Amino acid sequence: MTGLFRSSTTWVIDFRYEGRPRRWFKIFSQGIDPTEAVREQLHALYGGRARLEAVRVATVDEETQFLRGEEARNVYCPTGRRR
Repeated sequence: MTGLFRSSTTWVIDFRYEGRPRRWFKIFSQGIDPTEAVREQLHALYGGRARLEAVRVATVDEETQFLRGEEARNVYCPTGRRR
């Protein structure tokens, strides 16, 4: 039933920053392939230090974890620490 009212899609963005794997979850309007927009954003933020690996629609489990704030955190990022 909730699918009838959805106007967005959650995407998983896998990339490498200075050789280390990173993952973002981003939400875009439904029916849009954000690959080129993500590539441009990575270039604007990190220049040649980042390389896009994959852009795909999140699975139901991944989306649920993201929305609940239960996705795996990057331990090297201080903002990702659990309180």
